[in-house]
Amino acid sequence: MNVLSSRFLLHPSDPERSRRFYRDTLGLAVHREFGPAEDPGLVFFLGGGFLELSGRGTERASQSSVLWLQVRDVEREHIRLLAAGVSVLREPRQEPWGLVEMWLEDPDGLRLVLVQVPDDHPLRRDQR
Repeated sequence: MNVLSSRFLLHPSDPERSRRFYRDTLGLAVHREFGPAEDPGLVFFLGGGFLELSGRGTERASQSSVLWLQVRDVEREHIRLLAAGVSVLREPRQEPWGLVEMWLEDPDGLRLVLVQVPDDHPLRRDQR
């Protein structure tokens, strides 16, 4: 399989609330907007992939699904998101595997893990 692009699709229970959360609160950049102007689908940039909010769902997110987002500074995001009223499930901490992680939820209960890769972590080393 030769994957050319990828997206994580979400069908939020309240699309406008989720658009505000991902666009305005998290500050994700919009890659594409489609559909009716009064209820558009949005595709956000996620580094090497995309997140699409479209349609409407009726169930809360499964606890077995997690959206992993690498950021430059987890502590700075923690402060910013708390000030924006986001409920943080777990404050930033360094994990035994060396990454700094913070957990939060989107409006439908999808867990998001914000991750910072420290400068001395093996993921930062040239793997060639």
